[in-house]
Amino acid sequence: MKKVASILLLTAAILLSAGGIAGFALLFVRDMNVFWVILSPIIFAMYQIPAVFFFHLWKKSRRKVSKDNPGGNG
Repeated sequence: MKKVASILLLTAAILLSAGGIAGFALLFVRDMNVFWVILSPIIFAMYQIPAVFFFHLWKKSRRKVSKDNPGGNG
């Protein structure tokens, strides 16, 4: 995978993670009660799924580059 695509995948993962944190804070932190405290780890994890997917794609592409070029940079 080209270096630009690798940077784009990592940037997308970071932006989606920040968006997930912001979305969670906007929707749930303002009126937190016992019910939301109990469910918040599950809800937060659901908001992070897109970021985890893009991070997985980035790691997978980095592993592929490493296997293709074991002695070189990358």
